[in-house]
Amino acid sequence: QTVFPVPKGVYGCLFRCILNLNSCKGRCLSEKRSIGATCHCDPACVNEGSCCLDYKEVCVEPSQLWTCSKLRCGEVSLSHSLCSCAADCTEKGNCCANYKSVCEGEKSWLEEECVDIKTPQCPAGFSKSPLILVSLDGFRAGYLESYIGLLPTIKKLRSCGTSTAYMRPAYPTKTFPNHYTIVTGLYPESHGIVDNKMYDVKRNASFSLKDNEKFNPAWYQGEPVWFTAMKNKLKAGTFFWPGSDVPIKGKYPTLYEKYDGKVPFEKRVTTILKWLSLPEGERPDFYTLYMDEPDSAGHRFGPKSSQVIKALMRVDAMMSLVMDGLKQKNLHNCVNLILLSDHGMEEASNKKAAYVSSYQDNTDDFIVIQEIKAKTCRAPDQPMKPYLKEHLPKRLHFANNIRIERVHLYMKTQWQAALKPTEIKYKFGGFHGSDNTFKNMQTIFMGYGPGLKYKTTVAPFENIEVYNLLCDLLGIPPAPNNGTHGSLNHLLRNPPHQPVYPAEISPANSCSTKALLPTDERGCVCIITYCTLTDMTAKRLHLPYGVPRVLQEKANYCILHHSSYISGYSKDILMPLWVAYTLEPLVRYSSQEECVRADVRIPASAKQSCSFYKDNSTLTYGFLHPPSELPSMSVISESLITSNMAPMFPVFKGIWDHFHNDLLVKYSQDLNVTNVMSGPIFDKDFDGNYDIMTGRTPNEVPMPTHFFVILTSCKSFSVALQKCDGPLETLSFILPHRPDNMETCHVSSRCKRVLFLGFAVS
Repeated sequence: QTVFPVPKGVYGCLFRCILNLNSCKGRCLSEKRSIGATCHCDPACVNEGSCCLDYKEVCVEPSQLWTCSKLRCGEVSLSHSLCSCAADCTEKGNCCANYKSVCEGEKSWLEEECVDIKTPQCPAGFSKSPLILVSLDGFRAGYLESYIGLLPTIKKLRSCGTSTAYMRPAYPTKTFPNHYTIVTGLYPESHGIVDNKMYDVKRNASFSLKDNEKFNPAWYQGEPVWFTAMKNKLKAGTFFWPGSDVPIKGKYPTLYEKYDGKVPFEKRVTTILKWLSLPEGERPDFYTLYMDEPDSAGHRFGPKSSQVIKALMRVDAMMSLVMDGLKQKNLHNCVNLILLSDHGMEEASNKKAAYVSSYQDNTDDFIVIQEIKAKTCRAPDQPMKPYLKEHLPKRLHFANNIRIERVHLYMKTQWQAALKPTEIKYKFGGFHGSDNTFKNMQTIFMGYGPGLKYKTTVAPFENIEVYNLLCDLLGIPPAPNNGTHGSLNHLLRNPPHQPVYPAEISPANSCSTKALLPTDERGCVCIITYCTLTDMTAKRLHLPYGVPRVLQEKANYCILHHSSYISGYSKDILMPLWVAYTLEPLVRYSSQEECVRADVRIPASAKQSCSFYKDNSTLTYGFLHPPSELPSMSVISESLITSNMAPMFPVFKGIWDHFHNDLLVKYSQDLNVTNVMSGPIFDKDFDGNYDIMTGRTPNEVPMPTHFFVILTSCKSFSVALQKCDGPLETLSFILPHRPDNMETCHVSSRCKRVLFLGFAVS
């Protein structure tokens, strides 16, 4: 037998030829079938059953998948591929986001350790750090507690960057109001998007997410951050965000997409990554990316469902796609990224639904009627309570807009409202829109990048503050908004804005006298010749943060010093603007009101008259600094004085006394040494701004609409307030001053006061 030598390399050639004839690599959609091929790679092979084993992975999946697999590495680029895993994809700029980690052996972003990015590390062509704002709709803060182990990318973003346990949304906790609040820094009452569905009586127009009226810019007030960026010669690209596909102030973002919920999340991500590859003159500086999960799954199946877990894992995979895509472009240490959500999600049940028809027989023509008081409370524990919008707690900031309906139904946690049982929207699954302080309505926030601090956890904050933060990261001045610019400086490595306290507009006048007795007693029968003097020790004790500054023009007031409190007395409103005092932990605080004396330091024309209240059955007075059973009679007399009085409705007086006699004792024990500041609020037009007092007659006492109380203590319980140089802890109340508190229903007087105060806490 003759043996012929085989030339070098022929074995390899034969192997490759056989392999090529049994694989679809390089053969997808070929018009001519290879001679001798044992399998085929054209669409006809499916019906014939003659496809190669890798036909689906090589020829079909590139048109369906946005990521590389080992099998796809080195593929021949196909025209219908969503992204490429071919060897030349880097040159062509069409690589899948995970190409380098899967096909070239580089570590993925998730596999790398956390890096402290002290300065931006940007590739050539990037003179500043781009900013990407990502929203995961309906991602409630509690999901992180329950499922963080299933969300590795989000977990790393949170642990390596700056985060908070939760961020408080705006009220109502709906999608459009909160997304627009995030990008404007305005409460819904200020930016006009007060709900997902609303009516404007002035324009006789209705807004809904399902019709084209939502594209009318007349609905959108305020200035969204993409407009602010473009106004400052930056460019913006938005792949979905409420309002971004509307010509607000006549302009769209530089690059934008009209909302289409059918667009795959992967396309949204890859489009952002493609925009980042544009030349510097065309490339946006600011980006938004919106995904409607886990909201959709939460509505349909409920927040505790397996479908929500799958949705969470899906959006985590999308964030992995974002970070791998950035790393592949060498932008992972250059870009600043903010990841947040708009609202949370609550479990829905038709067993926890309240119907207006249960309280009102006719719901066909439901209007505001003056007799609503009689129908306010039908049962002490009813879950639904009607309020006129101006009577809602000020902390909701939900009154000053004509688009807000006059009557508002406030629901207890986990409860929904409908006109009648047939109209309940979510009989099962999940819902949102509730009080923005409810736990399950809270949202997520985390930031990652060179502009944000490394491995930092901060205290919760409200989403109205995000707009200023975005502007700081972009290096542009923000438009006027409801946030406090600089309040999130502790999140930033190098905050560009250092807040300055506003200058006082009206300095204090003098209130002094040499007289020991008043020339006009103003109907006040108590005569005590005790005289209080200026005491700098008292000032350091009761005003540890300085004297409050008055920002009202032409205000006529003076500072009154007492050993137990200090007040800023207004001669314009005949009562204190504020009263401040510091308390040691109390055991009891029992008020004493034996008699009231006229303050000799205040002229008769600028102080209240005791006679006014004696024959008035609908009005009484209270003391801002509470008189109490203390050892010194002089301390009692300091409080029983006309300059410490404020007019109060009798029902409210009971609440005011309960706060000081009971709750203040508890707070003083819980907070250790506590500074208290309280005073009246005047907001008759419920616009959130103080009223200008005009047209009053002499000695006429204006009626406060609310009273405020602010408790401040050192966060470190063991440190005295005067020596506290660390963080402070505050608890604030805005108490509605009304002739009744009917919304608390027919419960005991003491319980009613507790409910009232709990609802008013800021």
